[in-house]
Amino acid sequence: MTQAEIKLSSLLLSEHFGEIVEKIGTHLIRMGSQPLRMIAHDTGMSLDQVRKALCVLIQHNLVTYELQKRGLVEYEAQCSRVLRILRYPRYIYTAKTLYSDTGELIVEELLLNGKMSMSATVKKVADRLTETMEDGKTMEYSEVSSTFVRLADTHFVQRCPSVPEGPEPSDGPPPPVPTLQLNEKDMYVVPKLNLIGKGKRRHSDNGQDNGERKAKRQKQEADNNESPSDDGIYWQVNIDRFHQHFRDQAIVSAVANRMDQTSSEIVRTMLRMSEVTTSSNAPYTMPLSSNEIFRSLPAGYNISKQILDQYLTLLADDPLEFVGKSGESGGGMYVINLHKALASLATATLESIVQERFGSRCARIFRLLLRKKHLEQKQIEDFAMIPAKEAKEMMYKMLSTNFVALQEIPKTPDHAPSRTFYLYTVNRLSSARMLLHRCYKSVANLIERRLHETKENRRLLEKSQRVEAILASIQASGAEEAQLQEIEEMITAPERQQLESLKHNVNKIDASENQVDETIFILESYINSTIKS
Repeated sequence: MTQAEIKLSSLLLSEHFGEIVEKIGTHLIRMGSQPLRMIAHDTGMSLDQVRKALCVLIQHNLVTYELQKRGLVEYEAQCSRVLRILRYPRYIYTAKTLYSDTGELIVEELLLNGKMSMSATVKKVADRLTETMEDGKTMEYSEVSSTFVRLADTHFVQRCPSVPEGPEPSDGPPPPVPTLQLNEKDMYVVPKLNLIGKGKRRHSDNGQDNGERKAKRQKQEADNNESPSDDGIYWQVNIDRFHQHFRDQAIVSAVANRMDQTSSEIVRTMLRMSEVTTSSNAPYTMPLSSNEIFRSLPAGYNISKQILDQYLTLLADDPLEFVGKSGESGGGMYVINLHKALASLATATLESIVQERFGSRCARIFRLLLRKKHLEQKQIEDFAMIPAKEAKEMMYKMLSTNFVALQEIPKTPDHAPSRTFYLYTVNRLSSARMLLHRCYKSVANLIERRLHETKENRRLLEKSQRVEAILASIQASGAEEAQLQEIEEMITAPERQQLESLKHNVNKIDASENQVDETIFILESYINSTIKS
């Protein structure tokens, strides 16, 4: 685990869970798996605090536990899972895009709480949606429940492992750790719930309605005390499925940029047909026949079978090899080569960064080395048509920043420079790792900058929040325009300008975090695909 990853994990834990959880989480990331008492001893915190912090981390899948042979339970932090916190806004936005506001709030609630039962999630989301609706309108539980079912059907949410049902052993102490099991067949099976009701608004209890509302609340609490039929079945967000969706979107976008919209729509259809049947780390999608693809194309695309076959042949013959032909049955069997697609996306990212950082001539040399694999200095000058002095300077720049590697091939065992070939090459995997490390450092710097900006303007932000709260309460009681204007003037013109500047800076930092995370996702996916293949 690199220092950049540990620092970023620490910042994310601190921002989302507070100081105590951050201290325990960072300690476990640095030290590896440890038992409870050793964690308490090393961090100087009480056992109770450590227990509560571990409960939070386990609830959010950031820490796992395992029973060792000696009988001790050891806890281990999942650093890669902690770094996924950075991608939470993207998961939520994707759910909103695919399943509207209801899907967005379901995913948001599951991410905020780590694990939740379906009934609790549905009720919470219905209440939140009802709060935003006009007076007199409410959100039915059945509507939220149907969106939850759709999310489970497309594998965006999944069941958590649970304790298997069975008779509890009467004799002896309970086991040190529970044995959690999950049948793969049941992972996306939604329990049949009879959720009847509507979302509720929060009311301020005052006036003559107080007694009536109290009685209603007591009745509701009595109803809620009955355990729901899905008690013990908890759900969580399936992060791998979201990553699969991001990867598919990146591939579709790359095909659209390289060819045209119709080609990208054909690839999108192929990916959509195999999104549930293909595992997230598979090198290829399941083979699909030309006839199946034709039947599954969106209704708006009125292209003939002959034109579709021409497009598929064109995609299969493309040098990038995103689409491959695996057979002739059913009008031709086609697959999408996911690992090659990820390698192409990572290479394009590397080329783009070289061009932005060192200029178009360096990018030309970089692309030349990618194509030719190994070249001597003189060959680079000739092929790239760049003067010797400039070419040497450019090669040194890229060599010193690890974008390019130098390989020595000696003619004799003594490695004498006069009898040694010096070949330049690009090691895509090591370049991707180096760049990923820099991306982690960049995101950590952005988070620190955002925290610094808000800390410097804390007094002004608190004042702004107080003024907004006063305005909201006065507007609710039906105040006059003059009174509202008087309260608004509590924030002076320079302060208002400072607030606007702060808002602009924070939004810019947030956007930069998301952009860097997109690069992180491409590089991580490529590195993981090379390990698994």
